[in-house]
Amino acid sequence: MRTPRFIAFVCTAAVAASLTACSGATRPQQGTGAGADYTVSPTSPAAKGPLSSFTWSLYAEPYTLDYALAYDYPPNTVLANVCEQLLRVTPDLRIEPGLAVKWARPDPRTLVYTLRSGVRFHDGAVMTADDVVASLKRQMDPATASPWGSAFKTVESIEKTGPLEVTIRLGKADALFHELLAASPGTVVSAASLAKEGKDYGTPKGKLNCTGPYALEKWAQGDSITLKKHTGYWDEKLAPKSESVRFTFIEDAAARANAFLSGTVDGGYMVPSSSFDRLRTSGKGSLLFGPNTAAADLAVTNFKGALGDVRVRRALSMALDRKNIVKAAAGGVGVPAKAPAARGAWALVPEKTAAFYDTLPEPVHDVVAAKKLVEEAGATGRPVTIATSSMAPEISVVAHAVQAAGRQIGLDVRLKPVSPDAYGNIFVDPAARDGLDLVITNGYDNTPDPLEFYQYLRTEDFGNYGNWSDAEYDLAFDRANTEYDPAKRAELTAEVQKIALRELPSIPVYEAPYSVFLGKRITGAPTGISQLYYPWAATIGAAQS
Repeated sequence: MRTPRFIAFVCTAAVAASLTACSGATRPQQGTGAGADYTVSPTSPAAKGPLSSFTWSLYAEPYTLDYALAYDYPPNTVLANVCEQLLRVTPDLRIEPGLAVKWARPDPRTLVYTLRSGVRFHDGAVMTADDVVASLKRQMDPATASPWGSAFKTVESIEKTGPLEVTIRLGKADALFHELLAASPGTVVSAASLAKEGKDYGTPKGKLNCTGPYALEKWAQGDSITLKKHTGYWDEKLAPKSESVRFTFIEDAAARANAFLSGTVDGGYMVPSSSFDRLRTSGKGSLLFGPNTAAADLAVTNFKGALGDVRVRRALSMALDRKNIVKAAAGGVGVPAKAPAARGAWALVPEKTAAFYDTLPEPVHDVVAAKKLVEEAGATGRPVTIATSSMAPEISVVAHAVQAAGRQIGLDVRLKPVSPDAYGNIFVDPAARDGLDLVITNGYDNTPDPLEFYQYLRTEDFGNYGNWSDAEYDLAFDRANTEYDPAKRAELTAEVQKIALRELPSIPVYEAPYSVFLGKRITGAPTGISQLYYPWAATIGAAQS
């Protein structure tokens, strides 16, 4: 969640990738901080040898290891190494074959996936089309209550049409559905294990049976999660270099930095920006930055209060001093966000990024004009409640900055402290949003298509936290999502972005690259947001031969 002062990146080729050229996430950008220059690269230096084990830090314990319910960084960081999808997002933000070796679209409403042969689950059973059908259909079942259910909204049927072939029929053209099969919606698990584990599936009591390079060995609730090497893994180029991986949960940012410096843990993603300076100069390892599709936004969760008036939303946006927020919240390693979806999200057709993102105006900072808008809306003195949490220093910094900005323009902005675990629930449980008007989100794309972010603002989408509804927006989104040509879809997505900027159901704040710390004994990790679905732990090995 950080952006360097200067980002430099050289394109690399991806085997069987369906996308080309540098992604928007990796194009040069200039930050606002006062620190040194940084380089964004999709990977760290390659490993030089094997390891018996390494320890990885998560900022919170996963609330689930059920792929259908995993909707946040901690669970997906673990699951990326255990379970796999039909498609795969690579470290340089491209889409390539995964458990599906190829696919075809015989007509706009039909997708046919040919599965990879000889893939074995952790228990040794061979993956079949039956497993794929069961895995995908489970996310459509209302009883599962999957946050990914809306991804299947256009799906009419998922059928086995051969031992290693699955055919999906759609009610209407849906460009994003195929791409999302590189994320949680495309996850394949053992159908037999789903039936056997029942309600225990994905909990500390249950077991996981997937195809990834690591298998779940133990989940000691409140302490750690341990993975062990899957010796029968199908992808030789991603054969694990470490025999096991142990995840620990450290919520306090300072304690997490101390664990990095002491060597108690070997590494971790999403490094607290408050620790950047200490880690850079410690000599205990490397602080690295990778491609990101995320932006820190203020998601409006209540349109019945003061923020229901678009003038108040615009006023709050104008009151934000984004450059100072970047310095305080991201250690200066960032840039003010121009739109709810980050520049890095424009990775599908990168040649369009300059026209559709870079040409957007810089966000306005005008307290006087903002105060006038609040007065015109009759909102002076009205309360606005924003969640804050110790989960990450950035959240607290942004929350206090919003409070100060809001009070400058006449709004009564109140902070509601939320525990780290409860903060995560805000994004999966509507009841957890009761009493809140704003929540600080790290809105990211799971795939390299900016339209994916904007789907979460559609009427009744699971990610539409405030139940915002705009008929013009929905129509513009549908036009874009029925266009299969990536370049044409980018043009239509720019129209969707224009409405989002005008109405501000989500207020952009800043964007930054992904961050990772690697202790001196390890290397080889992908550095970017692809780690949420790419088997990143498999490439980590010894830094010295």
